[in-house]
Amino acid sequence: MGAFLLSFGVIFVAELGDKSQLMAMTFATRYRFWTVLGGITAATALVHLASVALGTVLGVNLPTSLIRIVAGIAFLVFGAWTLRGDKLTEDEQAKAGRSARSAFFAVAIAFFLAELGDKTMLATITLATTEGWFGTWVGSTLGMVAADALAIAIGAVLGRKLPEKAVRMGAAVLFFAFGVMLIFDGLTT
Repeated sequence: MGAFLLSFGVIFVAELGDKSQLMAMTFATRYRFWTVLGGITAATALVHLASVALGTVLGVNLPTSLIRIVAGIAFLVFGAWTLRGDKLTEDEQAKAGRSARSAFFAVAIAFFLAELGDKTMLATITLATTEGWFGTWVGSTLGMVAADALAIAIGAVLGRKLPEKAVRMGAAVLFFAFGVMLIFDGLTT
């Protein structure tokens, strides 16, 4: 349960202001909410399952204190990445707006490709090095899906009036705090 809650919270925060949320809002303007959410869920479950597998293998083969220090540094990098912010490129915008035979598969494939190497994938790998694989997988998947669902719902109601900079700053501060705590824990164990 601890791995689930930690992974849910960390990935939810990581997803705030991420380009995936922008993609979700874009897809939601063309397709039904549940179709977009289903495609996001399928893609996220696959990417995060691979991430957890990789993190679990790394966690078994590396000393715990080193893992915590490296994870802390990774979270500091995620914080900086979050501050920088994500924007959709013209190519990503075009892919999100293109009509497809199956909206579900269009969304799932776009999200799968967008998440490869993304900070949420890297954060999931990092969490899986020290946390249980199943709780990390389910928590990280649901955390991302919840953040994207929130973006779709709020985006539909409020449009572009969201304080994107404030959301990014809050998420970055949380990443920095997690990073410092992990580094401190790694140095003291």
